[in-house]
Amino acid sequence: MYLQQDEAWYVLFVNTNQEGKVKKILEKEMGDKYQFIVPTRELIERKNGKWSKIKRTLFPGYVFIKAIMNIEVYYKLKRVPRIIKLLRNEDEVLVVAEKEVKVLKILLDNNDNNIGISTLYKKNDNIRIISGPLLGLEGQIIKIDTRKGRAKVNLSFMNEEIIVELGIELVDKI
Repeated sequence: MYLQQDEAWYVLFVNTNQEGKVKKILEKEMGDKYQFIVPTRELIERKNGKWSKIKRTLFPGYVFIKAIMNIEVYYKLKRVPRIIKLLRNEDEVLVVAEKEVKVLKILLDNNDNNIGISTLYKKNDNIRIISGPLLGLEGQIIKIDTRKGRAKVNLSFMNEEIIVELGIELVDKI
């Protein structure tokens, strides 16, 4: 098994809806010399006739870890409950590519690893983000649900195309 000598980001595949619990276990078991994140997204949801902001996991079933991956760290992770596996190919543990880390850092531009709500406007069939974490995105929005205040966005991550639903506020251009 090939292991990294430099600090890098890795992805743990965990039981869905257990991401927060796994993160807490990892922080307790492994200490503060590693960084763990569970990216979340803010959405607007209507319950009992009232609108409220809620947080949902951006990548269900995944926890990110920043570490120098060596044998000791690898086997510590293998012993943590609720972790299914480290993402890997046939030969090695997969490192999150630098371009994907940059996208994550743009989206998660705050300390709580949460993607907030973006504001966009729609003119004819063109959509443009004018504020928020998705600022500047135009061609990557697949579908807008104005009733729910959400947009489906196509993201390329870990060599896969992933569609995520993010909170938006749609405004008319003045």
